[in-house]
Amino acid sequence: MFEFKAAEVATFADALDGLDAGMFLVDMGGRLIHANAAGNALLGTCAVLTSVGGRLAARDMQVDRALREVFASAGQGDAALGTRGIAMPLTGSDGERYVAHALPLTSGARRRAGIVHTAVAALFVRKALLAMPFAEQTIGNAFKLTPTELRVLLAIVEVGGVPEIASAFGVASTTIRTHVSSLFEKTGAARQADLVRLVAEYATPLAG
Repeated sequence: MFEFKAAEVATFADALDGLDAGMFLVDMGGRLIHANAAGNALLGTCAVLTSVGGRLAARDMQVDRALREVFASAGQGDAALGTRGIAMPLTGSDGERYVAHALPLTSGARRRAGIVHTAVAALFVRKALLAMPFAEQTIGNAFKLTPTELRVLLAIVEVGGVPEIASAFGVASTTIRTHVSSLFEKTGAARQADLVRLVAEYATPLAG
């Protein structure tokens, strides 16, 4: 799987297991090549992802089709996904919300770093909790959001849709819709799923 000397393999594996996010290495067909400790734990729950015949699959059929397209695109090189990859929202069978970030591994630099041609993408998956230093301030500053707009944006990720957010905030749904409309205008998003992706772009897969 990796072009490392034997002594380096254990060190690299330890580094992967140190990630707070589940990490999966896959080929262009979605075949699971490697999963870190958090990834195996996530597969064990079968709540959002599973392994079917050795292929990494999402429980939601629409998301699964999207992942297949992402992995196939990653096999065509960085130009297909961009070197920063793409982010997408996931919802588990238990109702928990997750964010996934797919990073292509086909660039020359990443090849020289030790990843062989069978692994075309790394998929990082974590619960949609914005627990990272300065992230809220960074997002707020980037899009010139008011404090309330920022709270609504984060609630879309962590709580759900407009009715759920309105109930959690103790306000009318129309009030939340007004803030969501403002978020669409300021961020250029067209759907709430786009807002989840936006927040996911600021998330880091590293623990702590």
